[in-house]
Amino acid sequence: MAFNEKNMRPLDPMVVGGRPYKRYHVDRPGHEIEPEVEKAAYEFLPRLVPAPADDSPAGWIVLHRGEDTGAYLIAYTWVWDNVVEVHTAAAGQPVIGCPDEDPSRFVLEARRWVGCVWELPALEYERAAWVRHVFVPDVPDLDGYLADSRPEGPVGR
Repeated sequence: MAFNEKNMRPLDPMVVGGRPYKRYHVDRPGHEIEPEVEKAAYEFLPRLVPAPADDSPAGWIVLHRGEDTGAYLIAYTWVWDNVVEVHTAAAGQPVIGCPDEDPSRFVLEARRWVGCVWELPALEYERAAWVRHVFVPDVPDLDGYLADSRPEGPVGR
C-alpha cells in the first residue's frame, strides 16, 4: 500500500445544533476539497451532531477527501466535560455502504470509526487544547479553546 502525505488545515469555527465546532479539512496537496463536496458535507452535518446538553459545550469537525471517490465527515463532540462522542458519515465509497461513488452524497456511517491516520492528528491536538483551555483551568476558557486550532500542515507521518 502506497502512503501519500496529506494536508490538514483549520477553518473558522461554525455553530451546529446550538454549539460551536472547530473545523478541519484534510486533502491532498494541490487537490483541495471540491465546493460541491464541502457544501454537501455541511448540509449533512446536523445529522451527526448530538442534541444540545449542558455538558457538551463544543466540538470539532473533520472533512476528509480521499484520494479516490471517498469523502468522510466526522463530528467530535465534548461531553461529560472530558469525553469525546463521535459520529461519522461517508460518501462515494460503496464498499462501506454508500449508494454510489458520488463524493457529495453522504450517508450515516454505521461503523463507529474514530478516524484514519490523516484525521487523527486533529483528535490529538484537540485533546491537548481542551485540557489546556477548559478542563484544567479553574475558570474554563471556551473562547480560548475555540481560537486554538492545529496549524495548517502535513499529516500522516
